[in-house]
This record gives sequence, C-alpha cells and structure tokens, in this order.
Amino acid sequence: MSGIITLLDFAGYVALLLWGVHMVQTGVQRAFGAALGTFLGRALSTRLRAFCAGLAITAALQSSTATGLMITGFAAGGVVALVPALAAMLGANVGTTLIVQLLSFDLTALVPILILVGVWLFRRYPPGLRRDLGRVFIGLGLLLMSLHSLVNLFAPFQTAPLLRTILDALATQPVAAMLLAATLTWAAHSSVAVVVLLMSMASHHLVSGPAAFAMVLGTNLGTAINPIIEGVTGDDPAARRLPLGNLLTRLAGVVLGLLLLPWVQPWMEGLSEDGARAVANFHTLFNAIIAVVFLPFLTPYGALLTRWLPKRANPNDPSLPHYLDEAAHDVPAVALGNASREALRMADMLQTLLLLARAGFRRDNRHRLVQARQLDGALDKLETAITLYLATLDRENMTSDDTRRMEEILAFASNIGHAADAAYHGLLSHANKLRKQGLVLAPEQRAELDEVLGELLANESSTAALFVNADLRQARALAGEKERLRALEIRASEAHLNKIKSGQVDAAEVGQLYLDILRDVKSINSHLVGAAAYPVLAREGELLPSRLRESVNETGN
Repeated sequence: MSGIITLLDFAGYVALLLWGVHMVQTGVQRAFGAALGTFLGRALSTRLRAFCAGLAITAALQSSTATGLMITGFAAGGVVALVPALAAMLGANVGTTLIVQLLSFDLTALVPILILVGVWLFRRYPPGLRRDLGRVFIGLGLLLMSLHSLVNLFAPFQTAPLLRTILDALATQPVAAMLLAATLTWAAHSSVAVVVLLMSMASHHLVSGPAAFAMVLGTNLGTAINPIIEGVTGDDPAARRLPLGNLLTRLAGVVLGLLLLPWVQPWMEGLSEDGARAVANFHTLFNAIIAVVFLPFLTPYGALLTRWLPKRANPNDPSLPHYLDEAAHDVPAVALGNASREALRMADMLQTLLLLARAGFRRDNRHRLVQARQLDGALDKLETAITLYLATLDRENMTSDDTRRMEEILAFASNIGHAADAAYHGLLSHANKLRKQGLVLAPEQRAELDEVLGELLANESSTAALFVNADLRQARALAGEKERLRALEIRASEAHLNKIKSGQVDAAEVGQLYLDILRDVKSINSHLVGAAAYPVLAREGELLPSRLRESVNETGN
C-alpha cells in the first residue's frame, strides 16, 4: 500500500511541476506575448540577430515550443527567410537552458515569497499586466515547491533495490536511457520539466553520470519531435522545413553526444561534484555546441532543406487556409496574427473579384465566370475557417487587446465575405445580364461606372492597409466615401426619373439596371467601411452609436 501512495505522491509532484511551468509560460505570454511576437518578427533579419532574439524570448517565455510557434508561423508565411528562422531556433534551444541553470541552485527559501506576491497581484488587480505577472510568480513558486518535494521524495529511494536495479541497467544502456527521456519529454511537452526532474534524481544519486547525460540528450531530441507531429498543418512540404531542420540538428547532436559520452562524462563530473549542477551544465553545453557548430553552415543547410522540401502551390483550390496553424492556439498573439494574414488573403481575393467585375462591364468576360464562382466559394469557406479557428482559442490566455483584435478580425472577415457575395451575385450578375439581353449602357453611364469601380478598387486596397496600420486619418477618409457614393446614387436616380418624364421610356430598363449596379457598388463599399474603418473610429470614440437625432419628449421639452 505504501508503494502505491509513494507512486501517487510522485505523480502529483510531477503534475505540480508541469503546472508550475505552464503557469509561468502562460503568464509571460499573456503579459508580453504580442510585444515579444512583434520584437521577434523584426529581429529575424540576420543569423546573429535572430539567434539572440530566439535566445532572449525563450528565456522569458521558458518554452522553446512557444518561440518555435512564432518562428514557424513567420517562416511558413514567407515573412522571414529559412536561414534566420533556423538561427532563431538554435537560440531558442540555448534559451531553455538558462532557466535550468537557475533552478540548479537551491531557491526553496523563495517559495513562500513568490507565492505570496503572486497571489496578491492576481487577486488585487483586474486582468492585465500585473495580474499576469502574479500568475508568473505563482508558477515559479509552485515549480520550486514541486522540485523541493521531489528531492525529499527521492531521498528514501537511494536504497530501494528494484529502482536501483532499473537505473543501473539504464547506466549501461545509454541509448535506452536517451529514448526513455525523449518519450517523456514528448509526452510532457516540456524539456525544462524533464531536465529539472533529472536534476532532482541526480542530486540523490538515483541516476549515474552516463544515464543522466544520455537522458539529457533524450530531452533535447524529444522537444524537437513535437513541432514535427503537431506544429505543421496542411500538405505543403515547405512548411516542414523549419521543424525538420531543427529536428535534424538535434538528432545529429544526440548521435555525436552518445558517441563522445565516455569522454565527456569524466570532464563534466570534474567541473562540478553536485549531480544536479552537472546535469544543468551538460544541458547548456550541448545546446551551445550545437549552435556554434551549425550557425556558420545554415545557408547551405537551408538550401538543402529547400531542395528536399520544395514549396507546393495549389492554385486550383484557393479555399485551403494557408496560415491557420492549429498548433499556434497555445500562443494567442501568434494565432491572431495567423488569422489576420488569412483575412488579408480574403481581401486579395475580393480585389480579384472586383477586377473581374470591372472587366465584365468593359468587354465580354464570360470565360472568367468560372474563376469568379470559384473565388466566391473560396471566400465563404475561408470566412468559416477563420471563424472556427478563432472560436477555439482559449479565452483565458487572451488579454483585453487580444480579445479586441479577435473581434476586429471576425468583423473584417465577415464584411469581406459579404462584399464578395455582392460582387459576384450583384455586379458580375448584372454584367452577365447586360451581355445576354443585349442591353447597352449610355456612354456617360459607362464612363461613370468605370470611374466608380476604379475608386471602389482603391477603397478595397485602403481597407486592407487600414486593417494592418489602423490609421485614423485613413479611416476617416474611407468612411467619407459612403456619403459620396450615396450622393452619386441620388443623382443617378434623379437623372433616371427625368429621362422617363421626358418620354425616353426605352431607357427605363437600362437606367434601372444601372441604378441596381450603383446600389451594389454602394453596398460593397459599405462593407469595406465596416470591415476596417468603423473599428478604428469606434476605438477612437469618433463613431456615433446611432444616426438618429435625439427626439424631444412628448411635452415638447
């Protein structure tokens, strides 16, 4: 019975360790996730800067997985080149060792203070930066508490014959020890937690030098497996370049480390007699050597990965999302960035639809109707995909800014989808009706319509830009286009009525069709304004809740 209780205690302390790491990671992500993602995106320009950025951000997030998601998202979308992305991953792998070095010291005395400060910040302040920092402090306290409890739990096991037999067997089988640690790291999704666990066991001599170091190699291999299995969606081989490149560098280092282990072990144990420190030092040294060895050769290495995994384009199915990476759900800032990029793809496809409509009024464009139908269907599917992607985000990991950005993305995608429906079922349908029925717009109507469609295309481009830069002056200018188009419709309607009054009854059908076209243009423009201009104006307090004037009460006051 005591053996079962001890096993449950061990499982509970390991779970507490994993939860502490999780709280630290999510707290940092909530507090600084968007800023870190922006900083990382700007820093991925050269190998050295990318390496330093990956190291610094991973040290803050305490998760190379979270940093890897950001880098993979940038690389998959072509925002950053493969070579700087690989350099950033090398930096991220080194960054994970810094927290391990910190935890190799006895920080048990800090546990009550960390938890006290964390609980006070978490309970005292509303959702925001200070509350997220409270989560970080609580997570650090739980992490150190679980580590201390594991150390105490392992003390009686030094004389346990069964455990000693198993660990002695692992000491003579470094490959088996490495594979065991790789499996544990893959299952735990945290190399930091598994290395800290190894440090606890090494401090009580439960694992000898060869087994401990082999298991450290396994943690470095296991942390590179998760991005391969879970971090890539879609069937484009190019998206697998970065995670595969990172895995191959890990694998090469692990194989070399196993071969050199008999010579490395005495040297590492000579640097520190403390088993926990020796494990932490070996973990840091391994990742530092991998970075030093591979950094100079990343350019030919990246070229090799590009030849192995060429980009696969699928122009016949534009409805497939390019950027909605499911693995990014753990980092809301990255997931929102992915959704924004997919929404901008919708804007590009809407622009193509408008170009097809404009061409349809100029000449016979019936051969492009199949393409237009395909684009309209693809836009509907992409809008649904973006909505589902954002709906499954963990709201607890999102800041108020994240929530606001999510609502803006949903509004943008919805309005772009409605504008596309109006372009296909309205403008293109009217152009097709003119051709089939042999109707011809008047010369002044054709000239005015071509000019209006050109301005609509310009407004569409401004909408996409405004969605990114949120410029207030641009938002005001775009919103002002609604009034101009409304005035144009009124003038066209009056001209149409005057023609009928003057006896030009034969122009009634064409004139009514022209009015319908202008109304579709106005509807599309209204959706463009609602997609990007209104959210900016509402945020700045320049959008009235209603266009209705306040009415006086019944007494006339």
